Amino acid sequence: MKKILLLFVLLISTVTVFSQTEINGKVTDDSGVPIIGANIIIKESTSGTNSDFDGNYNFSTSLTGSQVIQVSYLGYLTYEKQISLDGTTLTINIILEEGGSALDAVVLTATSTKRSQKETPMSITSIGAKKLATVNTSSQADVLRSIPGITAEGGGGEVASNIFVRGLPSGGQYQFNPLQIDGMPVLSTFGLNSSAHDVYFRNDIGMKSLEFVRGGSSILYGVGSVAGIINYTSVTGSSQSKTTLKTEVASNSRYKADFVTSGPLGGENSNTFYAISGFYRYDEGPLKTGLPTEGFQLRGNIKHVTDKGSITFSGQWIDDAVQFFLPYPLEGGSRKRPTGNDGQEIFTLQTAAASDISYATPDGIYNSPIEDGVATLGGYFLTNFKHRFSDDLKLDAKLRYSKYKHQFNLFLDGSGVSGAKAVETQQEYLDARGLTSGDFTYLNGQPLASNALLFENRILDRSRPLQELMADIKFTKTAGNHNITFGTFMSRSEGGDFNVITNYLGEYNDRPELINVSGYSVNGVTNRGTAYTNRNVSSNKIAVFVADELKLERWNLDFGVRYERASGDIEVEGTQSYVVDNTGIANLDNVTWGNGSFTRGHVSADDFAVVVAGLYKINDDLSAYGNFSRGYFFPELRGTQFDDLGNPSSYDTEKIIQGELGVKYSKNSFSGTAALYSVGLKDRRSISFVNAPGGGFIEEVDTQDTSTFGFEGTWSWAFSENFNFGGSLTYQDHEITKSEADSELEGNELRRQPNLLTTLSLDYVTSKFDAGVVYNYTGKKFSNDSNTIELDAIGLASLNLGYTFELSDDNETLRLGAQVFNLFNSDGITEGSPRLGNNQTEEEFFVGRPVLPTRVFFNATFNF
Repeated sequence: MKKILLLFVLLISTVTVFSQTEINGKVTDDSGVPIIGANIIIKESTSGTNSDFDGNYNFSTSLTGSQVIQVSYLGYLTYEKQISLDGTTLTINIILEEGGSALDAVVLTATSTKRSQKETPMSITSIGAKKLATVNTSSQADVLRSIPGITAEGGGGEVASNIFVRGLPSGGQYQFNPLQIDGMPVLSTFGLNSSAHDVYFRNDIGMKSLEFVRGGSSILYGVGSVAGIINYTSVTGSSQSKTTLKTEVASNSRYKADFVTSGPLGGENSNTFYAISGFYRYDEGPLKTGLPTEGFQLRGNIKHVTDKGSITFSGQWIDDAVQFFLPYPLEGGSRKRPTGNDGQEIFTLQTAAASDISYATPDGIYNSPIEDGVATLGGYFLTNFKHRFSDDLKLDAKLRYSKYKHQFNLFLDGSGVSGAKAVETQQEYLDARGLTSGDFTYLNGQPLASNALLFENRILDRSRPLQELMADIKFTKTAGNHNITFGTFMSRSEGGDFNVITNYLGEYNDRPELINVSGYSVNGVTNRGTAYTNRNVSSNKIAVFVADELKLERWNLDFGVRYERASGDIEVEGTQSYVVDNTGIANLDNVTWGNGSFTRGHVSADDFAVVVAGLYKINDDLSAYGNFSRGYFFPELRGTQFDDLGNPSSYDTEKIIQGELGVKYSKNSFSGTAALYSVGLKDRRSISFVNAPGGGFIEEVDTQDTSTFGFEGTWSWAFSENFNFGGSLTYQDHEITKSEADSELEGNELRRQPNLLTTLSLDYVTSKFDAGVVYNYTGKKFSNDSNTIELDAIGLASLNLGYTFELSDDNETLRLGAQVFNLFNSDGITEGSPRLGNNQTEEEFFVGRPVLPTRVFFNATFNF
């Protein structure tokens, strides 16, 4: 019997071996340039691969007989060819023609298999490396502003962009849509502190592509997301060495050098490849504060290809500091940038003079790190295992450890003193603080002009160390028309949140000097240790999920369910007032500081998500799709409050229901999508940090329900050989349907969410010359829940130009380029004062954050 079984196994193995057909070749454009990342599949199957850095591809399949090989890549026509599979090796070299539909781009994010956008029942946007290079001038907002359904506020500078998605209420940043690199989130738990995900990494030219998946099944896989996932994919190496160097200069003394290099490790037949990328940047802008931006980042990966998969080790190291810009007092009424005491326009009230602030505390002399701005030091290490047990069973496992020292030091938007105006005359300053008299002088003793205006501000120094371990494991089983994925995601995160606020007085000028008031301030400081908080938070998450992607003749159906449990431990240090000096000035002699006693609490919650989605192929050019999801969001742990007995507040999940119906059309030189969507959020724990009477903050918490209905359309039309006209339009009707804190808010629009978003782009591309202009329109919106402050619509245009020189016959090139951000120097306010909340009013000076002014970039890019 054993011999019969052994003979049977050998027979099956032999049949399997001889039924395998190897297919290889190279994918290039019509000028012979290799196309990286093209998707090569056997149509109506899961057999396939992607082209490498040199356009080469190789895969094996157990399919037999007559089949169709299909090759697609964003910006090129889809290639199809009838082939015969009989176990004989096939070499098929493919030349793709430009002009393909954006809907043919292959989706890697938020799905268990690789599918084109045209075949996926959800809304997706893909951007390739070339397009990324033209839209990325500085911040994530520059990149994401053109993506449908996203409101991106970038007035704060290079980091901490505020990102809002499809009518969801948010304080900004990335609350409902995690930012990922190579399929793993930069941070798995939002709310350990309020730092945005983009403070932990910067874009470089080693990014191969960007995908944004909205709603739908994005909640199922990996970290999960109720609103969508933003995923960057890094360049990996191949058998041939390739290097790109880019140098850049810009107005306001910006200098930057980028590079990416890749190739084989070992001999000619090596299966191990490397890729390294990074940058160094020095910048005195985009607004000159006297506090420079400087730093570098290195990223890299080593990929070893095995007979049945691959093992990739990748990592990042960053040591970088940038300046962050908050709202400041603008002209009342017009809300334009104001004129200072010296008659010059005020672009920023941030000042290098504040970097000298120091004072005594119970822990010794405290030196403000405000000069460092948003400083990040650290990195991550990621391991990705891909293994094919058989043609129908695959493993994809990722493990990442990250650790960062991180500071988020910033200038606030006023004194926070109750009853004080944003900008004050000298008499108004004395009256608001109950002072009968006082002489105003510069720190060198020179008197301040009697008619000079004053601006008292606060600096907020925040130390936010972070370490995190996360794992994402997925098994995908193909059974007939089913692709079934079983997976789990786990994370352990620990973060600190140490905050100190200090008040200082300055003149009302661009980059002001500090001012002393006799009998009230020392070295410009008016309140030492205005507020102090120290919080440590840890989070544990574990999720399991199962999803099925069913592929029929005309139907693509997705089903999935996810269960997740999250818990958190929070400890908050108590505070008290300490006497640290004997100047006789209460605000300076007394410091609010930590007393070493901690209140500790533990919270936990669990919930489930369900996704149902389907796409029907009406014909080869037109598809109709729909998706429905019931999801959840875990509240921010940092916002957990304690009662008088030290018991933490409830930690119930926030429920979200999303639905979408749409069509996708692609034929010849035109492609487009149109969709109706709805988003309902229940039990939203809305947290606002508003000014406290003493200059610190109060956490105002409101439990809200919100509802949004919207329309979203996109198009791309290559109306001639070299021209392409693209764009998107999003209209959304949103409101607060329930507010436990204030019923009068019910029926109001969501804060910081516009009703209308539009993007228009025109590109002209030849083999040598390229040019493009993008116009982004953000409609009117309210800055607060009470809808008392309306912000006007904003229109921003950006220009990109380039000319490419051929340096040799080996595709070695030099591209000279120029970019202009905010081409027409348009005005606009991205937000009012979030720390005034529903109390902000229109007055002589309006506290708001304007869009950044025009900035011009020149660059040179070498490829060899």
